Amino acid sequence: MSTVPYTRPEAGAGTELPPPMLVAAGEPLVSVIIPALNEALNLPHVLAALPAVDEVILVDGGSTDDTVDVARRLMPGIRVVQQNRRGKGNALACGFAAATGDILVMIDADGSTDPREIPSFIAELRAGADFAKGSRFAGAGGSADITRLRSGGNRCLSALVNLLFGTRYSDLCYGYNAFWARHLDAFALDSTTSADGRLWGDGFEIETLLTLRAARARLRIVEVPSYEQQRIHGESNLNAFTDGLRVLRTIAREWPRRRRAAGLPAAERTR
Repeated sequence: MSTVPYTRPEAGAGTELPPPMLVAAGEPLVSVIIPALNEALNLPHVLAALPAVDEVILVDGGSTDDTVDVARRLMPGIRVVQQNRRGKGNALACGFAAATGDILVMIDADGSTDPREIPSFIAELRAGADFAKGSRFAGAGGSADITRLRSGGNRCLSALVNLLFGTRYSDLCYGYNAFWARHLDAFALDSTTSADGRLWGDGFEIETLLTLRAARARLRIVEVPSYEQQRIHGESNLNAFTDGLRVLRTIAREWPRRRRAAGLPAAERTR
């Protein structure tokens, strides 16, 4: 894994950088995609916690603060991509399309997903998984942020998806995932159409969309225990009710496609 494309940020006062990863030549290149909208205060913490990877892509959603300037100052080699519509889903689609790595990792810019867990996701992919899905409810996973309402809703939605799609997800609505870039076409994300509003999949439903389409494509899916931190600065745009409805709508839209694939083996799981 080469670390030439970017310069690791300097740790701030009281911040300890993780040690560099020692890897042999010929290993897969890793791209980390970070959607961001007005996250200038959070980026110093997030970028300082990144392990050595090959490419970091910040997808800016039209920030009105100095998010982009802060990112470039902290990490001179970072690639900045402007999304062409609105929403986290569109940001990820644009970031995935721009990435050059063999492994694509998606993390949040608010500090809720811990970059220091990235090696665990990569290890599962190198061990044979196609899609490594973070879970706050598996193994040593947990959350300092999720409310009882959101946790209960997530568990109910996960159970519904497991029943309809033949999966065994423990945490449907969590956006910390990694997968091999060769499987990107399975997700059928639109990164080229420009629009004033959002297309389907451009919002927070992207997390559910990815996991359902990974199952439909019969990818080998492994859950990775992950601990969700509280957002460092600012307020979340998540809404338990409206975003829950979008997840339900996503399940309803994707379910007919799964039924048309009846008779095909379910997504392979290792645990």
